[in-house]
Amino acid sequence: MMNIDFNKNSDGLVPAIIQDFITRQVLMLGYMNKEAYEKTIETGKVTFFSRTKSRLWTKGEESGNFLNLVSIKNDCDNDTLLIKVNPEGPTCHKGTDTCWDESNEQTFGFLSELENVIKSRRVNADAEKSYVASLFKKGINKIAQKVGEEAVEIVIEAKDDNEALFLNEGADLLFHYLILLQAKGYTLKDIVKVLEGRH
Repeated sequence: MMNIDFNKNSDGLVPAIIQDFITRQVLMLGYMNKEAYEKTIETGKVTFFSRTKSRLWTKGEESGNFLNLVSIKNDCDNDTLLIKVNPEGPTCHKGTDTCWDESNEQTFGFLSELENVIKSRRVNADAEKSYVASLFKKGINKIAQKVGEEAVEIVIEAKDDNEALFLNEGADLLFHYLILLQAKGYTLKDIVKVLEGRH
């Protein structure tokens, strides 16, 4: 067993932060005592100590929305757990994905924001004023051509020693590839799914 300090608090409980293993979204916060921790390890289903019911409580025991254990990590003070899970259904008792009413979707930070901007420009922007909208207006052949041009340019820059030019061409290639993905009806999530299948 990990070195968890269940005696730090007078009630014998430690906070357990629940995080989706795939999306990395924080789903909920619960509390565990030693018995809840041991049952979680034994069953592979996250079990808490319910302070309101004063008993062990396996998440999903009534709803079927279990939290399937992937891993448990202790923090630097040995008094807080980070538990990564594969959730079955919504986590919150109110029927939402998280207890903060947030959607439990996989995102890729700024790249997801950029995808949303591209999508918005495709739908709403004036092709006379927006480069992205103008590419979509010109069609798939022009978008694919731009990806090809940027790919050639990054290959050329890779052979030189100008770091700034290389990185800028890489950004151009990725940007135009995101446009091409949307033109074909796909997103980064589809590409990640293929890569995960190969892993």
